[in-house]
Amino acid sequence: MTDRRAFVGLVTVAASAAVLPRRLMAWSPVDHLDRIGVQLYTVRKALAQDFDGTLARLAQIGFREVEFAGYHGKSPAQVRAALERYHLDAPASHVPMEELESGWESAAAAAKEVGHQWLVVAWIDAARRKTLDDYKRVGETFTRIGTRARAAGLRFAYHNHAFEFAPLEGRVPYDILLESTDPAVVEFELDLFWITDGGGDPLAYFRRWPGRFPLVHIKDKAADGAMVDVGAGRIDWKAILHQRKEAGIRHYFVEHDEPPDPFASVAASYTYLKHLAF
Repeated sequence: MTDRRAFVGLVTVAASAAVLPRRLMAWSPVDHLDRIGVQLYTVRKALAQDFDGTLARLAQIGFREVEFAGYHGKSPAQVRAALERYHLDAPASHVPMEELESGWESAAAAAKEVGHQWLVVAWIDAARRKTLDDYKRVGETFTRIGTRARAAGLRFAYHNHAFEFAPLEGRVPYDILLESTDPAVVEFELDLFWITDGGGDPLAYFRRWPGRFPLVHIKDKAADGAMVDVGAGRIDWKAILHQRKEAGIRHYFVEHDEPPDPFASVAASYTYLKHLAF
């Protein structure tokens, strides 16, 4: 009898152990993006016509963060007040490189008044990027700007397009920017459409330079190369965003440069990302 009871007990334990992993898997929490933002360049025409109404519509969609690319004639105080009305945060703003070089004080003051954490340069003039040495000089400039930003309680980042991934003199210019900037004061806003369009691999950059990409632009690419709403193209968002901790990503801004219907576009992108599970 004792042996039989022991045998039954062992069978019961084994059966429980076999079921346990499945139950744990069923009970494991599903991970989602917690805050999804939008780059306001997507709705720039609507913003110019109706600043408050545009922000209100974005908030209604569900966005809690926006990234500026100009204030459309509004003062920093007016921008801050509008953000507060619609319970929005603006962690970053695109500012021309030349403005940060020649008008740093006013750019920094505006950023602080609105509530930005990052000032982001989104373009390098073609005349300043003809050679790899040019890119190194740009990197040195970025480090100087980033040092001033950090001293002012702000952060600085650079946003790419596709041209930084076209080989130049046997190297990839984007790599030169990463190598020639001080990681303590220069961060990167990785545009995931443009790096893909330029032939780069976001996951490879996350592995090689972990933690340097606190901001990303999320827009999709169709089979024919066209920019489309997030989820309507071929970019593997689950694979890329699964590595967001390695990359250091803290803010996600959906964008579409020329959507037929800007609000429908950002709403579709928001819905896709909101339901994306990891």
